Amino acid sequence: MPWSNQGGGPWGSGPKGPWGSGSPPPGSQPPDLEDLLRRGQDKLRSVLPGGGLGGTGVLIVGLIAVALWLFSGFFQVAPDELGLVMRFGKFNRKVDPGLGYHYPYPIESVEIPKVTRVSAIPIGVRYEDTRRGTQTRDMPEESLMLTGDLNIVDVNFTVFWVVASGQTGAADFLFNMQNAEGTVKAVAESAMREVIGRSELDPILTVGRPQIEKEVSELLQKTLDQYQAGVKITQVQMQKAEVPSQVIEAFRDVQTAQADQERLQNEARTYASRVVPEARGRAAQLLQSAEAYREQTVAEATGQTARFNKVYEEYKKAPDVTRKRLYLETMERVFGGTDKILLDSAGQGSGVVPYLPLPELRSRPSAQSPQSAPGGNR
Repeated sequence: MPWSNQGGGPWGSGPKGPWGSGSPPPGSQPPDLEDLLRRGQDKLRSVLPGGGLGGTGVLIVGLIAVALWLFSGFFQVAPDELGLVMRFGKFNRKVDPGLGYHYPYPIESVEIPKVTRVSAIPIGVRYEDTRRGTQTRDMPEESLMLTGDLNIVDVNFTVFWVVASGQTGAADFLFNMQNAEGTVKAVAESAMREVIGRSELDPILTVGRPQIEKEVSELLQKTLDQYQAGVKITQVQMQKAEVPSQVIEAFRDVQTAQADQERLQNEARTYASRVVPEARGRAAQLLQSAEAYREQTVAEATGQTARFNKVYEEYKKAPDVTRKRLYLETMERVFGGTDKILLDSAGQGSGVVPYLPLPELRSRPSAQSPQSAPGGNR
């Protein structure tokens, strides 16, 4: 039954408590310590059989002490925790979530770290809780980094980590890591500076963030594994990557100049893609015309050569006839398109020059033919 139903504790101490040490009235002196011990011994003798601490009493007290000592070995492991049992200070085994037991101290002891809780470490920025809400404070000594092309970039990122699973992951985390958060933060900052140091500025500011996050996570995990830290990196997330505010105007001018350069280069490529095909087309046309002229000239020369050879063969058979024929054909070709006037040299002494107008005679039939056509139809 509760003490209130008995008018005090199990030793009949009334409302003053089991040792008769209730609140003293105002102005009274506190009870003497020796008096309190004497009263406690008297009450204990009244409870034990025989009224004293004989052999049976000592045995009962010893059994109770042993039972309490054995009962102290039970422990409870929550779902997000893992029990690590050490025997004489050395890791012995792990215990899954639930009720567990180990040999009581000093034989065995247990450590129960939280192994599923994801911890986040911001680098380059601090989050401070104030009455107005959460405020951020930049940490330039952590965020300013030098890129591979000798530019300065301001990078803020967050590292998410958990205690590594496995047989020795949590044990390594407990025994090899004195300051887990500080170690992970220092290694993460070093890994980010190494990756940024071998990257150029443009990919960092634009499309290269996923690749940088991946490389930093792999390098960070590799380094922690070498330290046997018992930490698993789940994610590296970049919140901000930009040039410092002190040089933002100059950087914008550089970006504008680069945009103008790209625009002019694109215009030049467009002009070249239009002019070059035209020039190539004209060049191909000239080459084709030259090829055609060459073939035509060679064919004509070949034909004239063959004709000359045939004429020469005929000339060897009948030189006089061939010579006369060549002369007539040459004269026909030379005088065929010219106006000709024939004069009779035999009548020069008579004072009358015989005249034969061949051009008029040639053109007259052609001029009269349209007039004679209707008469012929009559």
